[in-house]
Amino acid sequence: MFGKLFGRGGERPAADPYALPVPRRQKNGMYTLRALGDERVLTLVEAADAGDWDAVKAALAPFDLGRDHQVLAELGDLSGVEDWIGQAVEEDKEHRATALLISGTRHVKWGWEARTDARATNVTRDQWRVFHERLRIGEEQLLEAAESRPEWVTPWRRLLTSGRGTTLGAAVNETRLDAALRRDPLDLEIHIEWVSYLQPRWSGEPGEALAFARDAFARAPQGHRLGCVLAMAHIEEWVESDTGDCIETPAVQAELREAADHSILHPAYARRPGWQHDFNIFAMALSLSGERHTARRVFKELDGAYTSWPWTLFAEPEKQFARHHRG
Repeated sequence: MFGKLFGRGGERPAADPYALPVPRRQKNGMYTLRALGDERVLTLVEAADAGDWDAVKAALAPFDLGRDHQVLAELGDLSGVEDWIGQAVEEDKEHRATALLISGTRHVKWGWEARTDARATNVTRDQWRVFHERLRIGEEQLLEAAESRPEWVTPWRRLLTSGRGTTLGAAVNETRLDAALRRDPLDLEIHIEWVSYLQPRWSGEPGEALAFARDAFARAPQGHRLGCVLAMAHIEEWVESDTGDCIETPAVQAELREAADHSILHPAYARRPGWQHDFNIFAMALSLSGERHTARRVFKELDGAYTSWPWTLFAEPEKQFARHHRG
């Protein structure tokens, strides 16, 4: 829909008419990406922040919320949406499925906010209660949205997230994964969600997530953002490891270099709203592996644009981004 803005044959990317102006940078040359760097997404976020459902619907016109996880995430991450979206669910019969999708996504995210990132043993009984109550509401709404619009893939990604949190079991979650991949076999966010699910801290065995990511990458066309799943799998390997240098090997460096060249650095890669998130995933993975040459290429394209994920896996994410950006 947005065209391939990344030119072929070494050409510079075409100017994006909807790109937000780069805000004033910090002293280290970085800035936090806002609203996927897109003025239309900013209009959507501002409408949602104001609780204006009619303005939200108008701002959604350029996007396919049933397939665009990143645009949906901008609404799901926005505090306060839960205060007004329920009225839209009940009163707007024509757009009920869209309202359910937004509300269900927000409730799943809101549930995780109540749980916090603490280890399970450090989560209080009251936090668990709120967490499960919000996820229950989110699941009901997402399942209804998915039933109403069977072509949508985005509800299934959020149902995988809630299924992981409520420990529904392998059979339920694998069914949800299959439902998602039937709708889009190359969906990046679905694959990344499953990489998380396969981590030993959740439901998987060591090496299982990486094998899944490698199989997915092998099926990815040149220039497809699915290559990011391999970078994220290596980051997860680093998270799970007891040592910080577990992915600093020539083999991992070569694998990440190939994945970057095949996906985000390939001329066929399409720069859509939020493309900087894909580049940040590779920037972190390459930095952790010590593959400096390709990391410099990725950071050059980012030109200081920082996204909190996946850098929040560090204790001081912005400092880590800035340090590797300088390197």
